[in-house]
Amino acid sequence: MRSAIAALLVGAGLCSLGIVRGDTSLAKGADVGWLSEMESNGTKFYDEEGQAQDCLQILKDHGINSIRLRVWVNPANGWCGKDDVVTMAKRASAMGFRIMIDFHYSDGWADPGQQRKPAAWNNHDFAQLQKDVYDHTYEVLSALKANGVTPEWVQVGNEITNGMLWPDGKMANRVQLVQLINQGYAAVKAVDKNIQVIIHLNNGASNSMYRSWFDATLKDGVRFDIIGMSLYPERKDWQTASNQCIANMKDMAARYGKSVMICEIGFYASEPQISKDLLVKMIEGCEAIPDGRGLGVFYWEPESFTQHYDRGAWQPDGKPTIAMDAFRTP
Repeated sequence: MRSAIAALLVGAGLCSLGIVRGDTSLAKGADVGWLSEMESNGTKFYDEEGQAQDCLQILKDHGINSIRLRVWVNPANGWCGKDDVVTMAKRASAMGFRIMIDFHYSDGWADPGQQRKPAAWNNHDFAQLQKDVYDHTYEVLSALKANGVTPEWVQVGNEITNGMLWPDGKMANRVQLVQLINQGYAAVKAVDKNIQVIIHLNNGASNSMYRSWFDATLKDGVRFDIIGMSLYPERKDWQTASNQCIANMKDMAARYGKSVMICEIGFYASEPQISKDLLVKMIEGCEAIPDGRGLGVFYWEPESFTQHYDRGAWQPDGKPTIAMDAFRTP
């Protein structure tokens, strides 16, 4: 359907007006932020036949068409810093993957429970903090562009349900949070106006939380293009949670006129059939969002079998589980 719509628009001459840009197919993605570090430690990846192969090629062979990479400001060991991200983005882009860049605005993990400022920004006043967000965003994206990679999507913040760059950008300081987000947005568009800016929250099953968050921040003038969600259901409620998330996606698209995307999803590697069923359901749910506003589904770190993380989609022998077959669906 998406390709058919694009073809009709081309025939009507609308693509030349910039109404349709790039790949309009559903993004079937994987976040592989750990991959370069894993490879440096000697981790090997194998296809189903047991042949050693590039992890990105294995992902591609399973239907993955998009890669997500996180960016930390000054990580202690360099992994997920600007240089590492540029290297990985060049590699993925050369293989034909679409690229998403996820700015954490921290030296390490940022999520609803922690949004620590980078050490270098700790003593900056709010005016300088806004400049920091703009400059860092612009610097990383400009480095990518100089190396031939223009991301299709950029997250301004990671799971910023409770804000970012605490305490200045906490949700309790909502006006300041919106100003920080808008600095990131402006930097993205200054690099390339066609890059789509995502605001990413956790707990995609909670419609009330999403309504409350976006109703409030939109009143304060927040700027973005796409609503991104995380979904990590538990064994006992994955069907209910996935139903709620799909309903939430439909509501967000209708309520705010924005496209929606699952930026992170994961289930237990020890239960690959349920994981596959969940992924198929979410991919189909995303495709069913009216007006083509469901843009894609990204698995968070499927390859992470050596990282003490139990929600990947790889076996201990270095092969993908059947969960990854979900992305092979038409």
